[in-house]
Amino acid sequence: MSLTLRESLVTSALPRLEAQLLWQRVLGVPRAWLIAHDTDPLDPAQVAAYRALEARRLAGEPIAYILGYREFFGRNFQVTPAVLIPRPDTELLVECGLRAIRDVRAPRVLDLGTGSGIVAVTLALERPDAQVRATDCSAQALDVARKNAGALGAKLWFSHGNWYDTDLGSGQFDLIVSNPPYIDARDGHLGRGDLRFEPLGALTDGADGLRDLRAIVRGAPDHLAPGGILCVEHGWDQAESVRSLLLDRRFDAVSSERDLSGIERVTQGRAPA
Repeated sequence: MSLTLRESLVTSALPRLEAQLLWQRVLGVPRAWLIAHDTDPLDPAQVAAYRALEARRLAGEPIAYILGYREFFGRNFQVTPAVLIPRPDTELLVECGLRAIRDVRAPRVLDLGTGSGIVAVTLALERPDAQVRATDCSAQALDVARKNAGALGAKLWFSHGNWYDTDLGSGQFDLIVSNPPYIDARDGHLGRGDLRFEPLGALTDGADGLRDLRAIVRGAPDHLAPGGILCVEHGWDQAESVRSLLLDRRFDAVSSERDLSGIERVTQGRAPA
């Protein structure tokens, strides 16, 4: 007797929502189709394909890597093990960036360490008049970012290099944004959960979690237009340290924004005029 989708969901070792997502991937259908056809018999090849994906998930592999995408700011972005999995917290970085350039005509924007491109691509789509450049030291990450830009119809420029050490074109930027590696290398969470599968160099700077943030803040004044804004995402306990870094470089209007959990997650400052 053939297995039905309903029976598969009931007997799966995964939470129902995750099992549904994997079946959507196997069958290439939306969730509504699954609900309407849950008593349809399944082909043995389809069951085998699902079991293979289920085994990967049970082994701990993040579901975003299994599916090949993750939603961010209302859009689906391709993700691979070469890039971090987009997280809702980073939407706050985009929101802060958009506010910073709200009154700037044709703003020039720089995203440092773009990864999958979620921040740069989103800014380019939300502000079609902006000139957005994205950098990353990983050629594999830039390849993913380029694909996301193409798939979503975003126009931006990419540069391969570490932070400011790359071709940034001429002129200065009205906004610099970055979600750099900020986890302390000694943090035990790096060996747990989804983090085990994500690129280590995109999670930690190999030091105290502030090394890359220091480099970004230190170099920002040379690349920001007078009055330009720097916005950076950071760890849950780093806001005070990042504010101090900005103040030491004579940034004005230094402040931190809280995420949905009430944690200071993004800190910003205005370059001196």
